[in-house]
Amino acid sequence: MARLHAPEKNPFKLFISSLCSLFPNFFCIMKTPIARILTRARMDISSFSLKSFFLGMLITIVCVFLPYITYQWLRSLPNPTMLSRRDLEVSTKILDRNGALLYEIYADQNRTPIPLAQIPKRLRQATIAIEDRDFYKHNGFSLKGISRAATETLFNHHIQGGSTITQQLIKSALLSPEISITRKIKEIILAYWAERMYSKDEILEMYLNQVPYGGTAWGVDSASQTYFNKPLSELSLGEIALLAGLPAAPTDYSPFGANPQKAFDRQAEVLRRMVEDGYITKDEAQVAYTETIHFATPNVSIRAPHFVMYIKDILEKRYGARRVEHGGLRVITSLDVTLQEKVQDIVTSNVDALSNLQVGNGAALVTNPKNGEILAMVGSKNYFDNEHDGNVNVTTALRQPGSSIKVVTYALALENGFTTASILDDSPVSYTIPNNPAYMPVNYDGKFHGATPLRYALANSYNIPAVKLAAKLGVTAIFSKGKAMGIESWADASNYGLSITLGGADVTMLDMAKVFGTLANNGIRQDLIPILEVTDYTGKVYERNSPQLGVQAIKPDVSWIMGNILSDNVARTNAFGPNSELVIPGKTVSVKTGTTNDKRDNWTIGYTPSYVTTVWVGNNDNTPMNPYLSSGITGAAPIWHDIMVEILKDKQDEIPERSETIVSIPCYFGRPEYFIRGTEPRGGRCQALPTPTPTPAP
Repeated sequence: MARLHAPEKNPFKLFISSLCSLFPNFFCIMKTPIARILTRARMDISSFSLKSFFLGMLITIVCVFLPYITYQWLRSLPNPTMLSRRDLEVSTKILDRNGALLYEIYADQNRTPIPLAQIPKRLRQATIAIEDRDFYKHNGFSLKGISRAATETLFNHHIQGGSTITQQLIKSALLSPEISITRKIKEIILAYWAERMYSKDEILEMYLNQVPYGGTAWGVDSASQTYFNKPLSELSLGEIALLAGLPAAPTDYSPFGANPQKAFDRQAEVLRRMVEDGYITKDEAQVAYTETIHFATPNVSIRAPHFVMYIKDILEKRYGARRVEHGGLRVITSLDVTLQEKVQDIVTSNVDALSNLQVGNGAALVTNPKNGEILAMVGSKNYFDNEHDGNVNVTTALRQPGSSIKVVTYALALENGFTTASILDDSPVSYTIPNNPAYMPVNYDGKFHGATPLRYALANSYNIPAVKLAAKLGVTAIFSKGKAMGIESWADASNYGLSITLGGADVTMLDMAKVFGTLANNGIRQDLIPILEVTDYTGKVYERNSPQLGVQAIKPDVSWIMGNILSDNVARTNAFGPNSELVIPGKTVSVKTGTTNDKRDNWTIGYTPSYVTTVWVGNNDNTPMNPYLSSGITGAAPIWHDIMVEILKDKQDEIPERSETIVSIPCYFGRPEYFIRGTEPRGGRCQALPTPTPTPAP
């Protein structure tokens, strides 16, 4: 009997304990009184069959607790009647780090809902064709669409929505943008519920009047005025198709966004769908696609526009467009608007001065490598220059980095047995590539420099030694090191060859800011932080971002040695001369340039322990610049120089501290060389090196 009443064998107590863990607010309180009642009644627990007990428990859970939990969950859902109500709308304010207002986001408060009958038939057809061709057939959700989206996501790794127009209206108006199964279930339930309350035409009317079309345009009438400055009745088929494609991703597809071409790609898809569904003919679609569309000039009061739109995109992905437009958020960013506007002036004036070298645009990014904060983001020389795609934010665009990416290869080499005194062979080489012409790298000056110490090969940016290093280290290893240092744009190592070390793999300026920030921060990568705090107008805190520990992407001693090489003006004199734009008088600054072989991209990236400045010049349409830029000290370098002078003018010189694990010994050309302890040459001296004699390329 005692054995039956042992705690671990008592089914009643097990049941009570289970309920206590599931429903602590009730059963934990009632556990003791219930036990007392049972004790007084001298209930013999042995009379209970374990089988009957657990069957009863299962029935109780299925018939009582699950329905109760489901009821409470359903009660928490928003009511679809809210779709036809206008709630309190409060603007969102984006501020710089010191509280200066950059931009106030608000929806068009003067818009008037347009009856469905007054919305052009072609616009209704275009919307249904691109968003939900079975709109008039389903009950709020489409099993076919859900299955197709699930298949694409699970098997092809392509995320698809599979949402109906009703679901999109629910998500935009009533739910958050989080990507989760729970939210999708809520969306389906509410869509089905809404279709019981409203007719199809009422739902379509609410959709066209309420969903975001980008910027401050909520509803199709507001969008027509925002993008074309004309009423709905005057829209052409081409304009209608462009508008109809926006709601699925207003920021990505906006013609005023970072990549305007996406708007026209989406427009073409809308026209194709309209042809498939029989709304228009192929000839009508072709005429609409080739139609010249004239956009209205954006009329906004905004500071740091590229950065603001970058922040707005982040906010919409985290909190949804409706909360960003109407929710009264207060967003404190990392930007220093005073520095931002000085950097903008420097970029604009220098790019204008480079027009004779076929340079049409420039961009700059200033970050703090210690915590990842973005201090300045200039995405083009003039955001409001629509004729030259000024609204495109080059800091987030994919470009080729040229030789600036060599720092990844050399950092990897220093971690794998090479030293700054290692002799690299700068002589002709040819690599056989299956089904492709042989790869024969050349130097920017067309010469071969023979036996060259690693310090001088990197400082002068010789290409052939970098490619030979890449061949020895392996493309996969370089790919992995680049990812560790902050490159998010690289997708698959198998996509790249040895040219990865010369800039053959696209990156963004954000990527490169993290790579060089890793070098500046003792090898610790910090992800970029553009937002410090998000609250709403009532003071409710949504997020507060503080500096993180970061990731040790390269060894601290390697980062110090890399910085020492990149700040060595004597070592780079052969390529850049003694008084180039890479020198900041009185300051210790590490810097690397990069120019692609076809002269489409020109970079200069440099840093101190507290600042990383990344500069690019080129043309948005990818046309080549003047070959004179191959010198590496024109184009981006003067912009970088002027920005660094401005940033450092009132700052003390920051000389990175050398650790005790780095030793110095006399080496080539009578200069000291630095080694991680244990890697220095035997005998304490470097081997003799013949004076290099450059030879012209054959």
